[in-house]
Amino acid sequence: MTDTPIRLVIADDHPIVRDGLSSMFASAPGFEVLGEAADGATAVRLAQELRPDVILMDLRMPGMDGLTAITELARLGVTARVLVLTTYDTDTHVLPAIEAGATGYLLKDSPREELLRGARAAARGESVLSPSVAARLLNRVRTPAPQLLSPREQEVLELVAAGNTNREAAARLFITEATVKSHLLNIYAKLGVGDRAAAVTEAFHRGLLVPRTPGQT
Repeated sequence: MTDTPIRLVIADDHPIVRDGLSSMFASAPGFEVLGEAADGATAVRLAQELRPDVILMDLRMPGMDGLTAITELARLGVTARVLVLTTYDTDTHVLPAIEAGATGYLLKDSPREELLRGARAAARGESVLSPSVAARLLNRVRTPAPQLLSPREQEVLELVAAGNTNREAAARLFITEATVKSHLLNIYAKLGVGDRAAAVTEAFHRGLLVPRTPGQT
């Protein structure tokens, strides 16, 4: 009896790239390519219909881009792991993709064996990062940006400090509860803490939050 193959959907707006990835994975033992998508909306639809184990997702696609598709998949509760395959490894692309729920982030010019290993690891639920991406993330942690928190992270932190639950904060900001949790994890990492109470305390110490005066609403 053979092991059940890892079932894939490949999303990329370039036909040559899709064909190349499909051929590579279809010819590798232990993989089955279920379908291809040229944009994020199609990738989301195929993920719901075909229930793949892993979606290989490009970020820059027409219409619904990869980042939006990853966010939508999380909102819909699709269990497929998303492995981003892209030519971009800049902070502006890496962090949002991971925060949105991507399991891993590999570059398209990665060696064949690295792509195959990455897809297998993603199917197991393991985080996958190409060396250059991992280096960028480590550098980001070691050298925080001058503006520590993004405007949205600051809003989430202020609502948490005011006693709002994740669900209440999500409702106030018109975002999903999962997105609030993602912002909180990013806040914890930036502040070097592990929970909500510590984040609020550290934020006051750093002047990111200002104590309310009596009678202030």
